[in-house]
Amino acid sequence: MIKIIFGSMCAVAVLAMTIYYITRLKRGRTFIYGALTGFISLLLLNMFGNRLGIIMPLNIFNVSGSILLGVPFVICMVILNFL
Repeated sequence: MIKIIFGSMCAVAVLAMTIYYITRLKRGRTFIYGALTGFISLLLLNMFGNRLGIIMPLNIFNVSGSILLGVPFVICMVILNFL
């Protein structure tokens, strides 16, 4: 059941980010900004998440997801961590 929820949440996040990037005038700058904020949020969560009880390892899945999808991916991962 969790895999279905996770897949659905990722699909919605991909769709939302794709629509967001397409509708922006400066697509390249928007993508770089989104990738940087997603990666920085993942790094901050990795460094300080232990204090909050969240363990978010830096693996290829988490890094690529946070770069491609940005902060919504990191939020989805935190929500799934509590499930």
